[in-house]
Order: sequence, then structure tokens, then C-alpha cells
Amino acid sequence: MATATHYLEVNAPAAQCYQWWRPLTHLPQIMDDVRSVEPKDGSADVTHWVVDGPLGKSVEWDAKIIDEETDRKIAWKSLEQSNNHVETGGAVRFDPHGDTTGVEVSLHVNTPGGAAGDAVAKLFADPQKKIEKALEEFKQLMERSSQNV
Repeated sequence: MATATHYLEVNAPAAQCYQWWRPLTHLPQIMDDVRSVEPKDGSADVTHWVVDGPLGKSVEWDAKIIDEETDRKIAWKSLEQSNNHVETGGAVRFDPHGDTTGVEVSLHVNTPGGAAGDAVAKLFADPQKKIEKALEEFKQLMERSSQNV
């Protein structure tokens, strides 16, 4: 199982940070490998993920928000009935500090064995570096939009 966690301070209010994350559909803006995250069957809590994989192939799965507290946290995990070879999940926590917010993201991926597992493992290589880069991108996005308010 691969896991990654990263925390940083963002110069934007927690409500703004939470509202950006809540639909999960914005994640392709900050995560290079994530091609799309779209609501599934009109549900705000179930999303379909498409992630760029090795050799030009994509990996897809459905995920559901499993824990949520407005302006404080969002957690999701892949659904077992998804036709995927990936068990994945994540959470983002927002710690309000007035005009700034502490943001912590954690991700985990459990890949199967065999050739499919090898392909998925390559896809999620170095998750710590990827999550750190994604959070830096998020910080810049939030701080730019916070200045324009």
C-alpha cells in the first residue's frame, strides 16, 4: 500500500478552500495525472475518476464521499463495485486560522498483484512528491483568487 500525507498553510479562508475541494471535480487542475473527476449519475457524493496510466492507457474508478464536515473535512474512497483494480481513498482537512487555513491532504492506494498491479503501481509512483506538488498548486490557486476578491 502506498500512502502520502502533506500539510501546508494557505492564505485563504477555510470556507473558500473547502468550496473548491468539495465537488472533487477541480482536482485535475492541481494533479497532473488526474484527467477528470466527474459526478456520477447526478450524485454530488459519487464521482467517476479517470487517471492517466502507463503506456497511454487510463485507469478509471468510482469513488464516494464517506465523511464530510462543511468547511472542515472531506474524505472519499473507491467503490468496490467499480470495475477497477485500484483500492484508493483520500481525505482533506481544513484547519481555519482566521484569514489562513491549514490544509492537510492524505491519500492511500492499495494495488493488486500481477501485471495490472504493476501498471497501477507505476501510475502511483512517488505519491508523496505528487501530493506535495498538488498542494503547492492548490495554494497558489487559492491565494491568487483570494487576492481578486
